[in-house]
Amino acid sequence: MLEKNIRIASDAEIVDEAITSRRSVRAFLPDMVDDDTIRAILAVASRAPSGTNMQPWRVYVTKGEVKQRISDAILNSGIRAEKAEWDEYRYYPDQFFEPYLTRRRANGFGLYGALGIGRREVDKMRAQHDRNFVFFDAPVGMIFTIDRRLNQGSWIDYGMFLQNIMVAARGRGLHTCPQAAFAPYHRQIRPVLSIPDEEIVVCGMALGYEDTSKPENEFRTDRAPIEDWVTFAE
Repeated sequence: MLEKNIRIASDAEIVDEAITSRRSVRAFLPDMVDDDTIRAILAVASRAPSGTNMQPWRVYVTKGEVKQRISDAILNSGIRAEKAEWDEYRYYPDQFFEPYLTRRRANGFGLYGALGIGRREVDKMRAQHDRNFVFFDAPVGMIFTIDRRLNQGSWIDYGMFLQNIMVAARGRGLHTCPQAAFAPYHRQIRPVLSIPDEEIVVCGMALGYEDTSKPENEFRTDRAPIEDWVTFAE
């Protein structure tokens, strides 16, 4: 029994480390990730639960010239992030309120502070936001879509699938950055990847090896204590 308990504790530490070390990395090394590793990550991630096993995810894995074409299509569109249309789905509320407003501001101030960007340096903020569209220089950029005929339950399933990808990547020494920023630019992305109209662009995700020399990767977000959001009812 002692040996079994030790093994369980060890397994828990491995899983916990993969989860807690996951974060949004915003600067990557150019080192390529091989296709077999990408396939293995996605295959493991596909074990995510989904209602009646519908598996509502579809993934477009891009590298090299195709990834560059996505970046060029968005950055050359002339559409600034603040003018981009969230016309397929709404990620954020129309107006932020507490406690979410404070958390959002802390996230933004923390990231820009790590980069030495002041609160009034709008052009530098925009330039940093635009780095989303080069996948923060990651060698692999993924675009995720879902059939628009599916309902909210499938979007919940999709979130578990995305989390599985990020955790599986950590288990292989890789990092990720999930990027909702791509969703408003579906018109620019669709022709590059031949995405059919019945699919909604959910988000993108950068995948690769962290560039530990970059200051933006020193930024860490915090989490509210569980007492703030957990109720035990007996």
